[in-house]
Amino acid sequence: MLEFLHYPFMWRALLAGGFVAILLGWLGAFIITRRMSFIGDGVAHASLAGIAIAILLGWTPIPTAIIFAIFIGIGIYLLEKKTSISGDAAIAIIFTTFMAIGVILLHFYQGYQPELISYLFGNILTINNTDLLSIIIIGLLILSSLFIFHRQILFTTFDSVGAYLSGLNTTFYDLLLYITTSVAIVLSIKLVGIVLVSALLVTPGVTARLFARSFKQFIFFTIIFSFITVILGLIASYYLDWPSGATIIITTTVVLFLSYLVKKIISLNVHQQH
Repeated sequence: MLEFLHYPFMWRALLAGGFVAILLGWLGAFIITRRMSFIGDGVAHASLAGIAIAILLGWTPIPTAIIFAIFIGIGIYLLEKKTSISGDAAIAIIFTTFMAIGVILLHFYQGYQPELISYLFGNILTINNTDLLSIIIIGLLILSSLFIFHRQILFTTFDSVGAYLSGLNTTFYDLLLYITTSVAIVLSIKLVGIVLVSALLVTPGVTARLFARSFKQFIFFTIIFSFITVILGLIASYYLDWPSGATIIITTTVVLFLSYLVKKIISLNVHQQH
């Protein structure tokens, strides 16, 4: 029944997936509240340029993509806050421009690049010990920053003007959220892929909103649903022999619909009792 635990690649995938789920769950709660759900697609697709440069130069793709992600996060912030461009439009501009650069760069690569497919759609077999260590170390740094600055980020999320007038450096905390989200998205690329990562950032949060009665509960339930769906998706992908990224996303959607049905049944029972 638990034969998948005998394989090192599954342990690496489960550990990496668990960390990524917690990161995206916590960050996703803020992203959904700020109505920035499109940032997952934007950063993931824009990071293709960083991956393409790494492939052409023979570098390790993920560290290069992380550096790109930091600049992408800053770029989205500057376009949104320092110009009249809306947040979604800023993400779309960054997303399409950098993805186009990535496609052009890959055009110059001679030969088949099978690893590129794993970045597009995710592949647990490609997560090695170095990837796992990177995810854990960088993930702990992101979680530490979220824990330390949680109240400040919360304040700027719900009342940016009030936060600014109270003396908070809202620029710093906004940038911190944009950058940590961008880096977390890149960390999850090998797990679910560039094409699908946005769903993992958003869907658990949508599920959590069905049951949360406060923002604290919203964050907690988002992390729980994110963690459960990633682990279940990875296990299901092993037994069904399906692509890990697609299986995880299907799992998040199934859990969302089941949660909606449970919520509906509970509401009907409560209504009938009254």
